[in-house]
This record gives sequence, C-alpha cells and structure tokens, in this order.
Amino acid sequence: MSELTLFLIRFAYLAILWIFVLSAISVIRSDMFGARVPETARGGAAPARGKSKAKSPSRRRGSPTHLIVVEGDNTGARAELEDAPLLIGRGSDAAIRLDDDYVSTRHARVAASGDEWFVEDLGSTNGTYVGSVRITQPTTIGLGIQVRIGKTILELRK
Repeated sequence: MSELTLFLIRFAYLAILWIFVLSAISVIRSDMFGARVPETARGGAAPARGKSKAKSPSRRRGSPTHLIVVEGDNTGARAELEDAPLLIGRGSDAAIRLDDDYVSTRHARVAASGDEWFVEDLGSTNGTYVGSVRITQPTTIGLGIQVRIGKTILELRK
C-alpha cells in the first residue's frame, strides 16, 4: 500500500472518531440543558419593544382553565391555561415541573389554537401518551383526557 493511501485511511478514521465524539457531546449537552427551541416555536413571535402583551382571548364557558397532575409524584401540581403555552418537564423553566426519571428536561408542551388545546411531544426519549397512544405530532386534548408523561398523568380541568 502506498503512503498516500495509508495517510488517507488514517485521516478518514480520525475524522470518523471526531464525528462520533462531537455527536456524543451534543447528546449529553441537550440532555443536560435541553434542546434549543426557536423563538417562533415557543409560542409565536417575540413581542415588540414598548408594546404591552395582548390579553388572551376570553374562553368559552365550559372550556378548561387549568392543567393538573392527577397521578404520580407531583399529584396536585397545576398550571393555569391562561399562561399557555405550558412547558412540562424536569427543567427549571417548566410550568409543571415533574420529578420523574422517565421525564426529559423539556418533555412536552400544551398550547392552544383557537378553542382547541394541543399537547406536543418535544422529542423526548420516553414519549408522551394521550390515553394509551404514543403521540408523534401535536394532538388535540379535551376535558378529562389523560396525558401520560413518564409515570405521571395530567388532565385538563375546569
């Protein structure tokens, strides 16, 4: 084998090793600090400077007012839906903070679109379930529909 071929093989092997190391570091960083979410995906565009936040539209009678933990370590924890979108996870910035080994730092989000409420999995390892079905895209939820995240069950309530 020529020296050039041997050099190229060594260089390719070294490049593959570095790609592996950097991807492992990226996975560890996203697990510790959460994935970066663009501002538009966090609940709309950033508010303009100098303008006050617009009031949330009034909800219809009979629509849910809060999200509550009904089963799990954090039973009774709740978040008001007027603060939507709500982040659920182990992170300190979560509206409902869950102390569960099966929950990611930024596990799921509950948001409104018109008069409907949606739950969205944010790329968690163990998934988010509506009823007994694992969701892969934003899914409509209503009053009394159980959302399971790890060992915790949440519901929309009035």
